[in-house]
Parts: sequence; structure tokens; C-alpha cells
Amino acid sequence: MSATTKTRPAPESRTTSQAARLLGDRRLPVLVTATLFLAMYIGGLSRYQNYGFAEPQVFLNLFIDNGYLLVAAVGVTFVIMSGGIDLSVGSLIGFTTMLTAWLVERQGLPLVLVVPIALLVGAFGGFLMGYVIQNFEIQPFIVTLAGLFLFRGLCLVISKESISISDSSVSSLAQTRVPLGVGELSIGAVVALVVLGAAFYVLHYTRFGRRVYAIGGNEQSALLMGLPQGGTKIAVYTVSGFCSALAGLLFMLYIQSGDPLHATGMELDAIAAVVIGGTLLTGGSGYVLGTLFGVLVLGLIKSIIQFEGTLSSWWTKIATGVLLCAFILIQRAMTTRGKT
Repeated sequence: MSATTKTRPAPESRTTSQAARLLGDRRLPVLVTATLFLAMYIGGLSRYQNYGFAEPQVFLNLFIDNGYLLVAAVGVTFVIMSGGIDLSVGSLIGFTTMLTAWLVERQGLPLVLVVPIALLVGAFGGFLMGYVIQNFEIQPFIVTLAGLFLFRGLCLVISKESISISDSSVSSLAQTRVPLGVGELSIGAVVALVVLGAAFYVLHYTRFGRRVYAIGGNEQSALLMGLPQGGTKIAVYTVSGFCSALAGLLFMLYIQSGDPLHATGMELDAIAAVVIGGTLLTGGSGYVLGTLFGVLVLGLIKSIIQFEGTLSSWWTKIATGVLLCAFILIQRAMTTRGKT
């Protein structure tokens, strides 16, 4: 009789296989971002406990101060998830603040009428860019870069100077707070959380969301499966334009003015938040909740720098750049693992 012997894998091979499975888990970047945020927050609690950092309102202020960025980043998440990019976000936000200020202050239109006009203009701008990208087969980088210059130029057409908003309805909305027992949120923060919840549902529980993932993961495979590729691509840029206009309205409430230089470079902050939140730049993988954590991490960096008091605000950009490079390396490791 011959006995068969079972060989156990070497410890090194088990460790390698575990690392490979970990890198292959699409939830890894989100978990890393959430862990990073938790570690930074705990560090802030221990370092600034005598300066009020532990107050619940300090945490809620992350949503108040970054609500408009969260809305813009949600729109960018749709675009990047589909394998595209949108560089027009900051200019469209600035244009929305200028258009709103001009219509309310110079033309005397009520805010209740100006809001849908601004949202329609933003959605239509996103639709046009998506239409050009799809039907003329031009790279999204080029088309949205043109959108960046177009909307920033339109800001200067409206006015070369800042327009302060003194309308009572704007002031009332800006000062309104929603009590939560342990603190309060602004209207802008509440709207941002509603947009986040709606985006989560659309991306994970609707056919449109599945199409976005499919097109971003493999455009040719999605085409062979008969998915409406063109309509989905145009739709994600329309969503991004709508979210950018809504972010502009929230930013207008935050500062109560319009300026042709408002939100310059904010498209880069939104893209950074999405990437730090775990969405692959190549598309097809990511979670909108990761975008939330990406925005919170960027907001927490600003808060820690303010509490420190001795650091320049430019350290926010430096820290963002370091984090962005780190998460791109994580994405590279994940995509390399996926091809092997």
C-alpha cells in the first residue's frame, strides 16, 4: 500500500497569497481612507484636547465647511467611475456663483426662480460636454479643459468684479441651522448628505449605476453586452454638471457673494477627494462612500492646520499631494495584481 502525503504550503507562500488577496480586494482603498481619517481624528483629539477639538461641533463643521466640495466630488465620482475626467468643475462652480449673484442682485429675480435656472444651466453644460465627448470621439481631458476656460470666461463676461449678495432669502438660508442634539448642521451640509445618499442608491441599486461600473471597467465588453454606452457617458457628464452647479449654489450660500475667481482649482480638490476615497482613475471600481471619506480627510487636514496655528495653509496642498501619490501607488498595485 502506498500512502499519499499532503504537503502544506510554505509560510512564505501563504503570506504571499494573503497579500495578493488583500490587494485584490476592491474595498481596500476605502478601508485605508476610513482608517486614515480615524487615525487623524484620534490624533487631533489627543493633541488638541485642551483647545476644543473634542467638541462634536468640530466634527460637524467638517460637513458645514466642505459640503459644496462633497457635492462636486460626488459628480466627479460618476465621471471617473465611467473612465472619464471632468476639469470644468471649478469653473462651473464659479460661474454658478456669478450667475446667481447677477440674477439676484442686478436683475432682481427671486432666489426660488434663480436656483432652477442655475441647475439647468449646469446640467446643460455637462450634457454638451458629454455629447461632444461621445459623438465626436474627443478625449474628455480636452473637452472638459475647454469647458474650464469657457465657464471661467463667462464669469468675466458677467462681471470683472465681485458681486455681494444682500438678498434676505440668501442670508436667511445661509444662517439656518438644523439642530442635531449634539450640534448643528447648515442647509448646505444637509443638502450635501442628501446628494450623497441619492448617489449611493443610484450607483449601487439601479441599472444606470451598473452601466457606469460596466463602462468604466471595460468599455468594449459593455458594448458587446449591448449596454447603452453613449447615453450613459452623456448622462454621467450631465450629472457632474448638475452637481457642479448645485455645489456652486452651496458655495454661494457659504460666502454670500459671486466672484469670477471663485473655486479656482476646486476641480483638482474634487478629483483628489475621489481618488483618495478609493475610486480608480481608470474607472470601473470605487464607492461613493469612499468619496465622503476623501472629502473628510481633506477637511480634517485643514482643521488640524488651523488648530496647530503655526503652519501655513499651503501645508494643506502638500499633505494632499502626498496622500494622492500614496493612493495612486495603492491603485497601481491593485491593477497590477488584477492583470496577473
